[in-house]
Amino acid sequence: MTGENFAVTGQLLGTVLAVQANFYRVQLDQEDGEMREMGEQDPHLPYPPLLLCTRRTRLKKIGQQVMVGDRVVVEEPDWAGGRGAIADVLPRQSELDRPAIANVNQILLVFAVADPPLEPYQLSRFLIKAESTGLDVLLCLNKSDLISEQEQQQVSDRLLGWGYQPIFISVKDGINTDQAGRYLSNKITVIAGPSGVGKSSLINTLIDSAKLRVGEVSGKLARGRHTTRHIELFELPSGGLLADTPGFNQPDMDCIPEELIYYFPEARERLAVASCRFSDCLHRDEPECAVRGDWERYEHYLEFLDAAIAHQTQLHQQADPESNMKLKSKSKGKGQSQYEPKLESKKYRRISRKTQLQDLQELYRDEE
Repeated sequence: MTGENFAVTGQLLGTVLAVQANFYRVQLDQEDGEMREMGEQDPHLPYPPLLLCTRRTRLKKIGQQVMVGDRVVVEEPDWAGGRGAIADVLPRQSELDRPAIANVNQILLVFAVADPPLEPYQLSRFLIKAESTGLDVLLCLNKSDLISEQEQQQVSDRLLGWGYQPIFISVKDGINTDQAGRYLSNKITVIAGPSGVGKSSLINTLIDSAKLRVGEVSGKLARGRHTTRHIELFELPSGGLLADTPGFNQPDMDCIPEELIYYFPEARERLAVASCRFSDCLHRDEPECAVRGDWERYEHYLEFLDAAIAHQTQLHQQADPESNMKLKSKSKGKGQSQYEPKLESKKYRRISRKTQLQDLQELYRDEE
């Protein structure tokens, strides 16, 4: 992935592949003739070169964060030591908060059709989270060797009704992995999905040098064991970068309730040819709604809508100092928290001895 040409900008440009503590692993662009000549003279130097960089103090002072996927300007390269310093961060084309990664072009969503079994509700939740990023969404269904062609067709027809054309792959048997790889060429792609579906195995198949650790599926829970610990970009042989991200089982529904409906392709089709009576329609009980009706994921929409409204309510309560609710962590809940009624401010607070003494002193002065 290269951007501005070195000869034009006169700067060393590169892409941040990984963040390690306060250091950033940067792959420099390949346009620099001097670097190419050095690589030809010394075969031990990696080409394109990788530098372990620090962030300039100036960037830290202005609060400029450096993310995986950032296009950066590198100064003072130490070719022998493999070190450098990030002097500037170029404007981002896109930015994701979770995972924290910049300049992504698309999301590769990987699920398994068996072992663990495909759960429509969980798949729908991941799809909504992916759609909320505004990026292109590519859906791959792994372990297709475990089901029949007839079952594949049934799954395909169902997902076409949702608005998606899935790619059936089998990393184990090498089925259609090349086809999936062609969609990733010359793009930065984030791979996501629940644990145990074969994300790390797919990356290892597409990129021999990745060598990611692979876990087995838990027989008791029929779920995968998470093996990815941090975000890292891997270069594809055909060009492009692929980001493996720490897995999560239930993405948060932190979108705006009014925007949720547009993350369902089948609902977007309805709204493209008709409109609701009310502009702020939530598509529940409102009259003359163009969306409410008989489509498979409508029940999913209603559940996700409740979750989105609850999330917005929590945000408003946190931002409102006069809120009558407070967030309380459970001591034995492994980090879980809940909202509870808040006591009136200072009504039940004991007055300190210092304040009492000051009040007495003021009273004596008034009497004198």
